[in-house]
Amino acid sequence: MTTATGASRPSTQGPVLAPTQTPATAERRRPSVDWRIRFGFLALIWGFSFLLIKVGTEGYAPFQVTFGRLLFGTAVLAVAMAVKREKLPRGARTWGHLAVAALLLNALPFSLFAYAELTIPSTLAGICNATSPLWGMALSLVALSEDRPTRVRIAGLGLGFLGVLTVLGAWQGFNGLDASGTAMALLASLSYPIGWIYVRRTLAGSGHSNLSLTGAQLLLATVQLAVVTPLFTSLPATFPVLPLLAIVALGVLGTGLAMLVQYGIVAEVGPTTAQMVTYFIPVIATAAGVAILGESLTWSTPVGAAIVLAGAALTQVKPRTR
Repeated sequence: MTTATGASRPSTQGPVLAPTQTPATAERRRPSVDWRIRFGFLALIWGFSFLLIKVGTEGYAPFQVTFGRLLFGTAVLAVAMAVKREKLPRGARTWGHLAVAALLLNALPFSLFAYAELTIPSTLAGICNATSPLWGMALSLVALSEDRPTRVRIAGLGLGFLGVLTVLGAWQGFNGLDASGTAMALLASLSYPIGWIYVRRTLAGSGHSNLSLTGAQLLLATVQLAVVTPLFTSLPATFPVLPLLAIVALGVLGTGLAMLVQYGIVAEVGPTTAQMVTYFIPVIATAAGVAILGESLTWSTPVGAAIVLAGAALTQVKPRTR
């Protein structure tokens, strides 16, 4: 859900920026809350995001859910920018690249997940989201020269997609599975690494702050949904409270605040440790969907999810340097 101007590894919800301050500055600005607590909070709110999407779509159209999510998320970052006296980036070229990043990293995947959860459980959406590192590894082998196709990474790629087939019940002919909803969730997870690669090629070393770029990106994504939503939806006749609260929480907590927490963790412990949140999100999404929404769970779902996460972990193993 964020932008990237460095060569750090992406997380499931979006790439993270390498910290720009010096170790001494980071030490002076170290937050009072331990990073492990913030890490757990980040995994929790991102894991619950799929439940909130499901609840939101029970009262509002998917595009309306996404628009609300982006609107409230942008408001949080706007407040953070005002407090820190950050300014939006300048330059038509930078804004053009940010518009593409907003589409690939926010507007498109958020909308796809919202539409997907009309027909698939939130648990399945959360697991499909966990395939993002696998797609990223497959694409980076071609698009990014620094990611060498080692045997371990290729094995992780194959293992991860074997896990996807396990989750989907391939041996049963995908019986009882909504193909369109699952395809949209997988396309949403694919959109993230495409956006990451684009951002790394176009915005790396732009000189703007992380907060400035992210605020501009979310603002552009909100504008994109503000244009699209009226074309495909009509104004709701009623405004159900619970779905509306879910959208507000999705935007304020799962988008705006989550980005701020993510950047703080990256700045303190580095992107490698911060990206480990990826492996907790599907676990929390599955637990929330089963416990709160009463979604069914077969043995293939947790087993397949574990295989997916194991494969994703292998794709992140760095090659040994001679």
